[in-house]
Amino acid sequence: MNGLRAVVVCLVIACTAVVSPAAAVAPSWSALPVPAAAPPVTVSDLAARGPGEAWATGYERAADGLRPMLYRWDGTAWSRDTTFPGAGESGRLGKVQFVGDDVWIFRSGTEAGQILRRSAGGWSAVPLPQTLWTYQDFAAVPGAAWVVGEDDTGLKVLHYDGSGWTTQSTPDGVLVLMGITARTATDAWAWADTSTGSTVLRWDGTAWRDAKVPLPPNSNVHTILLEPSGRVTIGGSQYTEGAVRTYLMTWSGLGAWRTTHPPLGDTYTGTMVRGPDGALWLPVRSDRAFQSKYVRVNGSRTAFSYGPERTDTIDVKPRALARTGWSSLLSFGTVEIYGTKPNLMSERLGG
Repeated sequence: MNGLRAVVVCLVIACTAVVSPAAAVAPSWSALPVPAAAPPVTVSDLAARGPGEAWATGYERAADGLRPMLYRWDGTAWSRDTTFPGAGESGRLGKVQFVGDDVWIFRSGTEAGQILRRSAGGWSAVPLPQTLWTYQDFAAVPGAAWVVGEDDTGLKVLHYDGSGWTTQSTPDGVLVLMGITARTATDAWAWADTSTGSTVLRWDGTAWRDAKVPLPPNSNVHTILLEPSGRVTIGGSQYTEGAVRTYLMTWSGLGAWRTTHPPLGDTYTGTMVRGPDGALWLPVRSDRAFQSKYVRVNGSRTAFSYGPERTDTIDVKPRALARTGWSSLLSFGTVEIYGTKPNLMSERLGG
């Protein structure tokens, strides 16, 4: 008996030696200072190239209206960038993406929208060929960019090939494109509202076609996550049995789509990213006024984590997430301190 007990004790010690170091360095969320803007602020997007470079976009409220807002993370601290074209004019900054070695940002204002591009030589701008009265989304990859929206004649899909603009048509029955994303110049995806419900479209370099995605009944799409491996993940919500629930669909590039319903209620999945651990991460509505809340979805497993506690805070809202290299996630959003209007905040998981 004593011999058996000794063996068990040794096994426990051995397991502890293996598990404890990993547990001791388990990453946690930490707060990152952000220079204040003119509140209340709105965060649009966040993109990261690695641990040493990330950009966050949005707009603030100035005395004469909305003013575009751009922040840069250099791996150590956040700073505000006011060197881009139109920084002192009315308008908003939307989606930001890395295209090769450059940074591309969509800007809209009182006139026609434009794509801001930052390269080694500095900032430049590519104006749109026409003004749209609403801009739904923007996507850019090497050799191509798209801007989708509407004018007084209806849906518009504007395509840029690096030298000029053309207008692309969509299948019959498409009323509006709600969002667009791309992996290459000949592989872009969009989610749309049609006369019969939500649908997913795919650009193959020649035309936009119905991707034949078997979306759940009575559902809509929040986002489509494209990965270099060929994997596609769709996040959205479904109205069923008098309630709204989140769904996720994945496709490896071959075979059938797989649909799951993680226990997330009616969480908006538009900020979903693939984390350094291979799981899906997104912010969720927090049940603690003084802390943000995030969810990690890995197959059938769902786990939640909280951001750092913030004194006198009544609302913390991460608005965008980005993966920064192989070891961390970066979030950017707003925080409301008691007695003030929402201003900027950022948090990091890992380091």
